[in-house]
Amino acid sequence: MSSTTPGELHGLRVLLVDDEADILLGLRILLAPLGAEIVTAESGRAALDQLGDDGADLVLTDLQMPEMSGTELLAEVKAKWPATEVVILTGFGSIQAAVWCMQNGASQFLTKPFDNDEIRGIVLRLGRQLLAARATELPVGDGTIVAEHPRMRAVLQLVERVARAPVTVLIEGETGTGKEVVAREVHARSNVADRPFLAVNAAALPDTLLESELFGYEKGAFTGADTARRGLFEEARGGTVFLDEVASMSLAFQGKLLRVLEEKVVRRLGSVADAPVEFRLVAATNRDLEELIREGQFREDLFYRLRVVSIRLPPLRERKSDIVPLACHFLGRAATRCLAPGSRTPEFLPSALEALQDHDWPGNVRELENAVQRAVVVAGDRILPHHLGLGAAPWVGVVDEAEDYETEKRRAVERFQREFVERALAACSGNVTHAAERCGLTRAAFQRILRQLDIDRASFASS
Repeated sequence: MSSTTPGELHGLRVLLVDDEADILLGLRILLAPLGAEIVTAESGRAALDQLGDDGADLVLTDLQMPEMSGTELLAEVKAKWPATEVVILTGFGSIQAAVWCMQNGASQFLTKPFDNDEIRGIVLRLGRQLLAARATELPVGDGTIVAEHPRMRAVLQLVERVARAPVTVLIEGETGTGKEVVAREVHARSNVADRPFLAVNAAALPDTLLESELFGYEKGAFTGADTARRGLFEEARGGTVFLDEVASMSLAFQGKLLRVLEEKVVRRLGSVADAPVEFRLVAATNRDLEELIREGQFREDLFYRLRVVSIRLPPLRERKSDIVPLACHFLGRAATRCLAPGSRTPEFLPSALEALQDHDWPGNVRELENAVQRAVVVAGDRILPHHLGLGAAPWVGVVDEAEDYETEKRRAVERFQREFVERALAACSGNVTHAAERCGLTRAAFQRILRQLDIDRASFASS
């Protein structure tokens, strides 16, 4: 099993479901050191009540239970709380049951007797993924989306104008630019903000699973469909369905989606009748749909249905003025989630802020969030460039500006000097004599560098 930090899943809620009390107790004892909040339920119905009241990030459920089976619980959970991860635990495993569970959203299928390390490893892996995914989401609906750059301010102004109009919206932008964040903001500012926001990634599912996820299915529609299930279009009940990566849909499925948008009806898998639906579709893509139309890979009629209003998100490298405000925003959130209560929030030193500004951010806002979170975990009270893990050599600058060699050389030397002496000062708690010795410099030479770079050694003194 991968190495574990005690309590590292703090902030997650895990629901254990089994009709045998001793198994619930054993699982609780096994998983408690991971730090997640552990709650239990002795039946599928009790589990649904728990989820309805307080939700859960991860569900571990037995397969064979009276009244409601684990497969039925899985179907209900993925229909109502699609972001919740579900692990199936059973003493009556079969290949058929395992295949059905995995096809219908289960993250893992394990047979009894369990290996304790395996269960802990699975919960740890899923928990880390959930915490990482949660860290990439900006708060929405309360004015906290960071948008200092004029292009992002224009995006939010457009969001404000279109949110209350029940039109389809297409959000375009590179991976990591925050397309789902903007989609949630559209919903939060709409007239149906009190209704569900349901998200699905088209690239993550083949056509058959995507169709069952969106359209639903009747009991007996396929092997393992033990109960009927409404799709997300029905579950929305007038709310918003966010369909990400629409460019990945096959042409055949594109035609089915077009019919739903035009007629506002769905036909569940295995049904012969249409059911009316009411929802607002917000779609997103990181690819050029017009180019795909020319290549015959995307339907032109669906494109115009999706792009009633288009919102294009600029990549982070094109809105440099947002980098530092975003980093400071992420810093506070990461400190709250990653550090012990009462811990001091680290601060960015000037060299770290300069490194943030100089980086090209191919992963956009998501990459920035991850870099800040890493820095909070590995740094002490002060964040230096190497804590960010950006992997850039100190001489790499913004070459697109086509500065001359001497100018770039001077900047590279200054960056190197700043980080070098700041690291020494941080290691020596601001003691100039010790820091100079650490660098192999005289005290006078070290102080001269501090004056040249306007570095205040007092800011490195221990609190």
